Amino acid sequence: MKKLFFLPLLAILAMAATAVQNYNVDVNNSVIVWKGYKVTGQHTGTVKVKNGNLQLTDGKLTGGSFDIDMNSITDTDMEPEYAAKLVGHLKSDDFFGVSKFPTAKFVITRAIPQDTKGNYKIIGNLTIKETTKEVKFAANVADQNGKLTATGQLKIDRSEYNVRYGSGSFFDDLGDKTIYDEFDLNVTLVANK
Repeated sequence: MKKLFFLPLLAILAMAATAVQNYNVDVNNSVIVWKGYKVTGQHTGTVKVKNGNLQLTDGKLTGGSFDIDMNSITDTDMEPEYAAKLVGHLKSDDFFGVSKFPTAKFVITRAIPQDTKGNYKIIGNLTIKETTKEVKFAANVADQNGKLTATGQLKIDRSEYNVRYGSGSFFDDLGDKTIYDEFDLNVTLVANK
């Protein structure tokens, strides 16, 4: 009988000894830079983080998530007139269908430490247009005076999220109009306790 009493007590004490810290993402200082590729070149721009959090347990990243405001897509490599046309097309149903799907989301399912310098292998679920796929990427988390900065680069295959416009994987004879399926998301999250 005493054993049955002490086992839950030990479990409670073990949990209390684990230091879990939650950090809220500072959306004003966090940014995602996207880069898309086509046969004739590339385009780049930004998209804003809507909200998010990071969780550390005993000083190591163990969880977190962030939402992406798809309405905030910008292009940063063209003149304003052409940038506006590209952004309008990216927001249309040909690409991300932002009016119907205004938010994308990433949720960490595992954060595997790679060393003692804040490098991790991140495994998580990315949701775009209500399609969720597992993605893996390298990231770094640095703690400076209680402020976290997490950086990582995701390489995403847009065709897996039903974003197929101009894809050579689905359409023939596109020639130099072909847009490659993979695009990059360079994520920088700043988070505070």
